[in-house]
Amino acid sequence: MNDPIQLIVGLGNPGAEYDHTRHNAGFQYVDALAHQLNVSFTADKKLGAEVARARIAEQDVWLLKPMTFMNRSGQAVQALAHFYKIDISAILVAHDELDLPPGTAKLKIGGGHGGHNGLRDIISCMGNQRDFRRLRIGIGHPGHASQVVSFVLGRPPVSERDLIEKAIDESVRYTEGMSEHWHKAMTHINQFKA
Repeated sequence: MNDPIQLIVGLGNPGAEYDHTRHNAGFQYVDALAHQLNVSFTADKKLGAEVARARIAEQDVWLLKPMTFMNRSGQAVQALAHFYKIDISAILVAHDELDLPPGTAKLKIGGGHGGHNGLRDIISCMGNQRDFRRLRIGIGHPGHASQVVSFVLGRPPVSERDLIEKAIDESVRYTEGMSEHWHKAMTHINQFKA
């Protein structure tokens, strides 16, 4: 898996009320990446998303933040990938992950949606293809399924927020490696603990 990444998607919900909520960890990652690469997002009304163009590992890469709310994330991903003929294997999706503690992140390829509505919609819109790359950013779990919605839509306490940001910063540092040396980057990110 050394094909270069051509599209990096950050998942989240638009609007100030969702800024820095746990569910917006994917947005935080692509925002931090855009900052690092010195590029800016612009609104694309046709896509229903914010997009930026960057160079990573000598490759042109699209950064994408769907603005259609989490459960409709796949529309913009499908539209951009289709228009630019980007293969599913060249897409990286960054999202919050309940099953990982704050301060950790994991890279993987493929799999199910694990109950994540953003992933569910991307898989559906991409014709049930699942073999895109994922950056799973740990946010922890509230302990009971009935508390998940309010948990992911809530803002973490400062101690957890700092851990989440450290995992995001480390992921940004290794993004070039994800495109050039996937397995090496995966080994590093998957072992990282803030």
